[in-house]
Amino acid sequence: MSAPEQQRNAEKAVDNAANATARHRQLNAIWWAILLSAAFFSIALSIFSIFNLAVPLREHTGITIPLLALETQYFYAMMAFLLPLVFLLYPVWPGVGRMDRVPWYDMVLAALTFVICGYFNFSGEAIIDDGWEYDAPAHATYMTYALWLICLEAARRAGGLVIFLICALLSAYPVLAPWAPGFLAGPAEDWQTTASYHVFGTESLIGVPMTAFANLVVGFLVFGVALQYTGGGAFFLNLAFALLGKRRGGPAKVAIFSSGLMGSMSGSVITNVLTTGVMSIPAMKRVGFRSTYAGGVEACASTGGVVMPPIMGATAFVMAVFLEIPYADIAIAAVIPSLLYFFALFMQIDAYSARFGLSGLADRELPSIGAVLRDGWYFVFVFVMLIVMLVYMQQEAQAPYYATLTLLIINQCSKNHRWGWRQLLEFMVGTGKLFTELAAILAGIGLIIGSLSLTGKVGTIAYELVDIAGDNTFLLLLMGAVTSFILGIGMTVTAAYLFLAITLGPGLERAGLDALAVHMFMLYWAMISFITPPVAIGAYAASSIAQSNPLKTGLEAMRLGTIIYFVPFFFVLNPALIGQGSAAEVFTVSCAAIVGIVMIAAGLQGYLIGAGTLGDNSAIHWLLRLALIAAGLVLALPGGELVGFTHLQLNLTALAVGVPALALTWLVNRGREPARLAPTG
Repeated sequence: MSAPEQQRNAEKAVDNAANATARHRQLNAIWWAILLSAAFFSIALSIFSIFNLAVPLREHTGITIPLLALETQYFYAMMAFLLPLVFLLYPVWPGVGRMDRVPWYDMVLAALTFVICGYFNFSGEAIIDDGWEYDAPAHATYMTYALWLICLEAARRAGGLVIFLICALLSAYPVLAPWAPGFLAGPAEDWQTTASYHVFGTESLIGVPMTAFANLVVGFLVFGVALQYTGGGAFFLNLAFALLGKRRGGPAKVAIFSSGLMGSMSGSVITNVLTTGVMSIPAMKRVGFRSTYAGGVEACASTGGVVMPPIMGATAFVMAVFLEIPYADIAIAAVIPSLLYFFALFMQIDAYSARFGLSGLADRELPSIGAVLRDGWYFVFVFVMLIVMLVYMQQEAQAPYYATLTLLIINQCSKNHRWGWRQLLEFMVGTGKLFTELAAILAGIGLIIGSLSLTGKVGTIAYELVDIAGDNTFLLLLMGAVTSFILGIGMTVTAAYLFLAITLGPGLERAGLDALAVHMFMLYWAMISFITPPVAIGAYAASSIAQSNPLKTGLEAMRLGTIIYFVPFFFVLNPALIGQGSAAEVFTVSCAAIVGIVMIAAGLQGYLIGAGTLGDNSAIHWLLRLALIAAGLVLALPGGELVGFTHLQLNLTALAVGVPALALTWLVNRGREPARLAPTG
């Protein structure tokens, strides 16, 4: 790829990233200074809290930081710095009003939010010692009502109307419980008790979501933003082109590699599509991929990046706090499912490329792997450093800060990537925007958890769901998948996961399923809406770059991502696929899944590597494809008690269907040359 072309694509990536955040106001210098200050103090508070620096600071200098005396004070302080920014950055409605100034009412809301959260921070000891959760002073009670409404409005602006409606209705559930339908009905709590519980209790506003955000997510967000602003995205993209660009279907394979890594950094499907897609999609089209296929590949790769270790987006950190297990355990559990997903994408692309004779890019268009590594070796180094600290040193809260510091020091020693003041300010602004959006959404979701905790309905819901399913585990899982998908349409992945974790999760666990597998199942299904029509917003974002039909691109993405609809069922029915089991069991089910995926990919794309095209478009062609898909699914399905069949029984069944299909495919293709042109459209 020539230097001018790389420069043009880089500029397009920047433009697309800017368009992705166009709903933010364009603030003047004063407001930017406030945003920068809030981001700086949020990071500083996180560092002081996580590294427990307040104690040595007091011992050596005599300076005390009253903001951090208690963990609850730390949470109130983070809210005081971040929630007001929602009203500065986001207008009341997207596209309504001027985007170059902050109206007076948003200034008032921002100031009121800061004052209330600041007051609760300084009153942290009194809140606990005097039991404000049960008997708060009158003025504090009025403040709880105000903060409740403020958090709902902040969630609406940052997360959308659907999140607002769900949070608003369920946060008021303790008061409205007598009018709830069926088993959801219960005794009512008064408004004062509910508001006090939401704000002062440790199970609501400052519960699991805010705990995960303040203690884990902040550090990894800083690391992810630092990677992007130091050129990590460009490095991984160039590395992918150097490694895979000249292989058959090379640009599509590049998209898998680069988008997977980029998505792991950003945690955002849309941002990932709009930044890596401007380089990968045109390259795919240039070597012969259909525009809808190219868009589908990018959408699937970007979606998979959200569950790609070592950084899996905010949801995984929330999961760690919710399950009370180390984040490293979740990252390790996600390795096999994410590799199976990307392997399925790779095999489909390879089969498609072989079927239609699609080559890779010419050597002159590709960067040298040596030059790429010489320029950005330290990105690999900090990733390895992060993994070592997470897995072996078990320093999950501190690890991202050490990795970020190392990255920035090395970056400043590089002549090509060294930051100036402008780059530092851009980094802080990007960090502040990311903090603000996530903090607002998690605050709203915390209100839901608080309501169910206050009413004690979590256990009741779990029992009723199991009763509705009639102790049928498969039906309960299907109910969970459909619910996850529906919620994923209108909510962020994190919000959808948290809602299901407190309602559906206990029911699935009560049915005898592994807790970690259950929560991974909900995470996967919550993100499937990004590639599934009629929503498929990841695919629609890719179609805007590919200049293709959005619905056809979504359908193509759905076909390419087929395995993601089955993998969650596989690992929840047999947790060996998430590393929960003996080494022999993990090895057996993983190998079977790999072979099964090869057969599924062949059936979906109409080409079996080593045998050729699965006939023409006659009846035998479709019969062979269906046989391979069925055999592959049976082979990939892990045996076990919940499935009702052993590994051997499933493997023999798959062989009985698959071997004749393989043999017939080989016979049909003897002496036949594959087609050399991809279909148009």
